[in-house]
Amino acid sequence: MNRSARAFWLRSPGRGELRDVTLAAPSDGEVLVRALYSGVSRGTETLVFRGGVPESQRAVMRAPFQEGEFPGPVKYGYLSVGVVEEGPDTLVGRTVFCLYPHQTRYVVPVSAVTVVPEHVPPARAVLAGTIETAVNALWDAAPLVGDRIAVIGGGMVGCSVAALLARFPGVRLQLVDADPARAKTAEALGVGFAAPEDALGDCDLVVHASATEQGLTRALELLAPEGTVLELSWYGDRRVALPLGEAFHSRRLTVRSSQVGTVSPRRAGRSYADRLALALDLLADPALDALITGESAFEELPEVLPRLASGEIPALCHRVSYGEAG
Repeated sequence: MNRSARAFWLRSPGRGELRDVTLAAPSDGEVLVRALYSGVSRGTETLVFRGGVPESQRAVMRAPFQEGEFPGPVKYGYLSVGVVEEGPDTLVGRTVFCLYPHQTRYVVPVSAVTVVPEHVPPARAVLAGTIETAVNALWDAAPLVGDRIAVIGGGMVGCSVAALLARFPGVRLQLVDADPARAKTAEALGVGFAAPEDALGDCDLVVHASATEQGLTRALELLAPEGTVLELSWYGDRRVALPLGEAFHSRRLTVRSSQVGTVSPRRAGRSYADRLALALDLLADPALDALITGESAFEELPEVLPRLASGEIPALCHRVSYGEAG
């Protein structure tokens, strides 16, 4: 059985490389997975690529199978879909999702893989980690039927949240972004779109995912009295100023954080496995293909990631195809 592999490493901020890996044979309770696809979540991964993880947050930001340390050398990533080549008979030949970095083959515990439902294409399943983030965000937000909602920030996480909110009955929903090109994505997801200056106010809930100070300020402006901003943005080492004078207190506004590293306290009886299984099941919807905005071969990652980080390649989720790599 082929146990050679190649992995993408961030050698130093802004510089990536491919490294050869020799894998140990899987022991009892482990599987050997051959990667089919992985996904680059442009927001988090390009922040890592630029070396923008604050020292105080380096432990929190570790990916489950990360090797090395921030700012580098480090092997980082968490959206991998592959086929089990060795392991328990019940898993061999099955397509699975794993929170693993960009690598052609890897050995992980059985508990680290989740079987992709047969009705979900493997190429779409790379979105599972981000849809899981959206599920947790909505568990935190607890939207109600008929709510007036805005999602500010049409990146991968914001669009994922908007796509799930579009299924709620009776909501007034807008995806808000400064880039007019996001209108096409919103349309594909069945969601209304507005530029920040044109967004509808009097919102019960605003989900903020733009990772900008201006976006968070606008989120507060769009709230109705007693409204809530659910903050999903990761700012890395940047400080953000927020207008907490003005009408913040008189209108009794709330800013709440949500982070996928913990299952929402509102669903304390659910496990990480429950949440990921739900995310994979939700990926049966072909409309979510709109979140995948580009694809390249694994061998191209050292050249592609700098272009993603600079914005030269505009992306929500950029898919990496492994073909016969490694």
